[in-house]
Amino acid sequence: MRKQDCFYLGKIAKKFSFKGEVLAYLDTDEPELYQNLESVFVEINKSLVPFFIESSSLHKEKFLRIRFEDIQTEEEADEIMGSEIYLPLSMLPKLEGTQFYYHEVIGFDVLDTRLGNIGKIASINDSGAQPLFEIDKNGTEILIPLIDDFIIALDRANKTITLETPEGLVDLYLG
Repeated sequence: MRKQDCFYLGKIAKKFSFKGEVLAYLDTDEPELYQNLESVFVEINKSLVPFFIESSSLHKEKFLRIRFEDIQTEEEADEIMGSEIYLPLSMLPKLEGTQFYYHEVIGFDVLDTRLGNIGKIASINDSGAQPLFEIDKNGTEILIPLIDDFIIALDRANKTITLETPEGLVDLYLG
């Protein structure tokens, strides 16, 4: 399985028992969706390795207590400590309306209610306090804050997203 075909679910954070159980921190708003997994991919030496789950349960709000089939001791658990865990993109719950996953809108045309087509989404930068659409308009980069109020429509079939941006914002880049 290739990393680009997967999404980041979380990280193996700490050992839970002397029998190799671990606690994985889940980076999701809905951890309950992932409490009955059969397997996950664990990143080991930059490769994704499938690990089968014998049993799992939610622990506190954001942790999943996992007993993997092939990990029976504390020493074996130590070997995967701090490793990131992934699932195939096909396991993401489907989103409706104007909700979307960042990876799914890359390449979408951006339509502004006043200016028409202002380019294609090249990427989404979520490293700062406010995620930004990074839009490419014939080699010019346009940055628009990813704010729910700006998003008017999302058309997955035609790969377009319609935004209503504040007057002057896009003009800063195109002027």
